[in-house]
Amino acid sequence: MRRVSERETLTWETYGEAVRELAQQVADAGFVPDVVLGIARGGLIPAGSIAYALDCKNLFTMNVEFYTGVGTTLAVPTMLPPYLDASELDDARVLIVDDVADSGRTLEMVYDFCRDHVAEARTAVIYEKPRSAVKGDFVWKHTDLWINFPWSTQPPITDRSGVRDA
Repeated sequence: MRRVSERETLTWETYGEAVRELAQQVADAGFVPDVVLGIARGGLIPAGSIAYALDCKNLFTMNVEFYTGVGTTLAVPTMLPPYLDASELDDARVLIVDDVADSGRTLEMVYDFCRDHVAEARTAVIYEKPRSAVKGDFVWKHTDLWINFPWSTQPPITDRSGVRDA
């Protein structure tokens, strides 16, 4: 087992390369999404970047809470309001984007939510861990380390939860 002090660090510069490479994977596969669906919070920044790279102007979000700290989670992923109306995805090709597929449970929940409405759904993540229940269709890098993302390594300016992401 790895120590918590061992981390994968993603810088802003490397992030830019990662999302371009992910978008290129999507394009090379011939998948043209009608909607890019970002899983909040960690998937919002990658979803917006990938949507720009793929020239997709339909960007939706789903807010899901699962991780409560480093290595600690709720019992199950939980959707938070505002809730996405699944009928808005009817017959669309949807690219579901998150920052990491760690356990894969959040990605799985969002995929299951979309499955009966969309024409096709595929998933894209910057990182995928070996234990993930869902294997991403598009993955930039595999790791089994805890990840320091550039948007969550600094402590919050206003600390409302008392929990630090990294």
